[in-house]
Amino acid sequence: MTQIRPDVELLPSEIDSFITDVRKSRPRGLARVLSMVENGHPFSSMILHSLYNPNRQAKTIGVTGPPGAGKSTLVNLLIDHWRKLDRKVGVIAVDPSSPFSGGALLGDRVRMQTHASDPEVFIRSMASRGHLGGLSGATRDALEVMTSASYDPVLVETVGVGQAEVEVASLADITLLVLVPGLGDEVQTMKAGIMEIGDVIVLNKADRPGIEQLETAVNASLEFVNDRNARPRVIRCSAQTGEGIDILTSTVDSLFSSEVAGRDNAKRRTTLILNGIIREKGYELSKKLISEKFGSIDKAIESVLSGETTPYMIGEMFIGFLEGIQEKDNGSKQD
Repeated sequence: MTQIRPDVELLPSEIDSFITDVRKSRPRGLARVLSMVENGHPFSSMILHSLYNPNRQAKTIGVTGPPGAGKSTLVNLLIDHWRKLDRKVGVIAVDPSSPFSGGALLGDRVRMQTHASDPEVFIRSMASRGHLGGLSGATRDALEVMTSASYDPVLVETVGVGQAEVEVASLADITLLVLVPGLGDEVQTMKAGIMEIGDVIVLNKADRPGIEQLETAVNASLEFVNDRNARPRVIRCSAQTGEGIDILTSTVDSLFSSEVAGRDNAKRRTTLILNGIIREKGYELSKKLISEKFGSIDKAIESVLSGETTPYMIGEMFIGFLEGIQEKDNGSKQD
């Protein structure tokens, strides 16, 4: 038997069946693996290990913007474009609500219902579960699973955008920032710093009043971008009428062919994933060490409040633990 964690034994045949389901794009098996990844199932680490390819060719697109900007409708049109080119398209729609209530899951599916029965389109809704950045904490790994299932591109629609909700820009190869007129003070939007996250800024609902003022405000804010080559393209479009959609899709396709390729992108993705895993596993390890030393985090807090220790000394305890492991390892090698 293969062991990943001391408390969980895995049969190789079970792991292989999950991996095969993903690689053959079997919807039921793919959905099950995505659920395992989202819920932190013990099988998920081995499956992701087997599927991961740092040099994958499948592309990912982040679609973010304020609530009501028409992101889902726009995603629907983008799916149309790539399906006409006979490409399999994946979509991850991040639901901002409680995972128990369902929230916006139905709304996303309704807006994309023309593709719901298409076997070459896979739409997955995921609960954000309070995760900052506008994304579910498992979105990063779900992207890797869906690209391994030969979906290309995979689109990630976030729950909204704000000062803390810019994580999609680091996850996706290309990010579309969708803005619309009439959603409030555009100047405040620019202050939020979100202008820097888009590779393409999409001014949606171009048929509405106020589009001229929005475009002026966006272009004015982009004057402060130091690197002129990094300045995102601004495109007017209307997801309702189809205006500007051809320009948008050709721009995205050209970005894919010219910028999103090679070792630099593979290094960026691998660095992102490894940093995320370091944060997650480091947090888990820290909790276990605190539990072993104090009994629980609450008891550790009580020890700090009673003057027995400080948060900084607890931090040094983690370093001492790791140094002890290193010394023990070095001693074993010398023996």
